[in-house]
Amino acid sequence: MVNSTVKPVRSAIESAQRTIAIELQAVAALQQRIDDRFAKAVALLAAVEGRVIVSGMGKSGHIGSKIAATLASTGTPAQFVHPAEACHGDMGMITRSDAALLMSNSGTTSEITALLPLLKRLGIPIVAMTGS
Repeated sequence: MVNSTVKPVRSAIESAQRTIAIELQAVAALQQRIDDRFAKAVALLAAVEGRVIVSGMGKSGHIGSKIAATLASTGTPAQFVHPAEACHGDMGMITRSDAALLMSNSGTTSEITALLPLLKRLGIPIVAMTGS
């Protein structure tokens, strides 16, 4: 008698291997995009006297929340601020000693573009991460 779980397990293994191959290609492509702009952004965020305020909408927001948590847990004061909430009262969480890391795959997310003038009014440094 043949074990009926062999085929689903084999399919799952093959699927996982294909996924990892795709992710490896994406990481290799990302490696090619790291340049002086990245170093400049890192230096700017490392030198901030206040916190790194991270903001993004949708999936970018989920990733931004994780980045803020990782920064905070490794010694860089950071906080995630939802861009829609920032435009509706949460700007008080952001001070002139902070810097902003704004994330948007398209670079044109309306909630992020609405946040920009408010951050510029504070005069804080802004770093943008986009998909292109």
